[in-house]
Amino acid sequence: MPHSDPTPATPAPEPAPAAGQAAAQAERVVAALTGPGGPFAVVRAEDGPQAGALVYADGPGTLREFVETTWAFGEQPFLISEERGYTYGEFFAAASALACRLSEGYGLRPGDRAVVAMRNHPEWQIAFWAAQLAGLVAVPLNAWWTGDEFTYALDDCGPRVLLVDGERLPRVAEWARDSGARVIVFRDEERGARGAERADGVEWYADLPEPDPYAAPPEVEIRPEDDATIIYTSGTTGRPKGAVATQLAQAGAARNPRFHAAASALGRGVIPGQGPAPVTLLTFPFFHVAAFTSFYAAMSAGGALVLMHKWDAEEALRLIREHGVTHYAGVPATALQLLAAAAREEDGLESLQMLNTGGAAAPPDLVARLTARYGERIEPRNGYGLTETSGGVLANFGAEYRAHPGSVGRPTPTTEVRIAGPAGEELPEGEVGELWLRGQALVRGYWQDEEATARAFSGGWFRTGDLAVVHEGRVDVVDRIKDMVIRGGENVYCVEVEGVLHGHPDVEDAAVLGVPHPVLGEEVAAVVRLRPGAVATAEELRAHVARSLAAFKVPAHVLMSGEPLPRNATGKILKRELRGPVEEEVRGPRSVGRGSEVRGG
Repeated sequence: MPHSDPTPATPAPEPAPAAGQAAAQAERVVAALTGPGGPFAVVRAEDGPQAGALVYADGPGTLREFVETTWAFGEQPFLISEERGYTYGEFFAAASALACRLSEGYGLRPGDRAVVAMRNHPEWQIAFWAAQLAGLVAVPLNAWWTGDEFTYALDDCGPRVLLVDGERLPRVAEWARDSGARVIVFRDEERGARGAERADGVEWYADLPEPDPYAAPPEVEIRPEDDATIIYTSGTTGRPKGAVATQLAQAGAARNPRFHAAASALGRGVIPGQGPAPVTLLTFPFFHVAAFTSFYAAMSAGGALVLMHKWDAEEALRLIREHGVTHYAGVPATALQLLAAAAREEDGLESLQMLNTGGAAAPPDLVARLTARYGERIEPRNGYGLTETSGGVLANFGAEYRAHPGSVGRPTPTTEVRIAGPAGEELPEGEVGELWLRGQALVRGYWQDEEATARAFSGGWFRTGDLAVVHEGRVDVVDRIKDMVIRGGENVYCVEVEGVLHGHPDVEDAAVLGVPHPVLGEEVAAVVRLRPGAVATAEELRAHVARSLAAFKVPAHVLMSGEPLPRNATGKILKRELRGPVEEEVRGPRSVGRGSEVRGG
């Protein structure tokens, strides 16, 4: 869990006049990039899964077209890890060789599914892109899953090949044996002796021939309307669903971060594409769409990815120094830990130029803490994206982020935003409603689940389930619809209350949720984990919230957690795991407003 930077948080910059200037500058930049003849000009698709949506007029239509361009980066470093590194040339040769084995050796054909399940090893990228070069549907699975969770997804998508590391092999071996699926095992040294897992249909990547640096990928036809990926939702509210993205959707997702990089450069008065290639410390798990946004951005610019076996703030500082890391990408919790570790070690993060967070809502004071310690030298960036949008489709960065730290930013040129009322009607600017999205990167639906697809998609629009409001083109996400608390007829947005709690110097982490009340219907409860050595009481935290928010938003119950709050692999708090213990504690004999202990997971 995050350790807050000991430097006191400073207030967010005043929204005017700096905010107005930032908004005007953002609009000018977008117009320059997307106007007729611009590098990110758009047209409206006339047919196919994206019919009616805005799509980029130029650029790749498939991921194979996208990755083939990276061959030109040749000897530039691409993947950096303690295990081994790959230049772009080495990576592309390895991916092409594996693609040929899948296509010509295994007889796999476009449309067949290929599961990729491993830690953030360099070989994950080889496996994923080999599937794309062979025209297969890549299915990245959550490396944290148990055997039962893997079995559920494998039964659902029916892959013909599993590309896994040795750590994952025992969790999928029985399924592969029973189904007849082929298996290629990477990083098998993690399990020691290989002989224990040898079986028919299982190969070890280390035993395959060395890639020919001049060999081409297999000759297969891949169309923009073909499926490219099935990525399973995080399952925070139930069983994961397989979101199916077409090649055109993923090609749009690959172009989106390039647009935001260009907009960021122009906003800073820099010509896009100039200067050395970025070096990114990527801490998102590769199976999550937030990682896709990050590695697409790096590959577009010929940048390097520095990988970690597992998160450790002190190790991250060492890697930043050793490799001259310019960009950091991770969930807000790890970003806060990085800043706290840098403060403890008096590390100036001299090479760092950008701190990019995603995967979960960023506390509004994160950007203030960054600015207080490093001024405007390190650009802050956050955004918004979902599995169903193939990654980030909104972004907030630079001056606008500092002026509006609670916003998730502006959409890409191919993303349309609607704030919808209960009947799907479009609400005017300034009113809160459900955030609907439409655009090139949107998935076509859920794998073999027409009912779930019909619930979530309507007329090309995706109902996100998030409540949001638009101000001057910027989007603020205020809560999940299912998380919003209705107290006596008043709406309480949990994200807003959590943001205020995070602003207290003693608070390390916080989650807000509704609990039943016999008269009001619901009332507000908060689970708080304090920083080590902190002594704030429940009443002090309630008073802190009351200084910023209306009385009906102040938590009636503040429960102190002695453990880290439960989160999934991408940093989202699992409120379903808190709800039962919180409701049980609230039903007890304790008086309203008193603090008590609750286990966080």
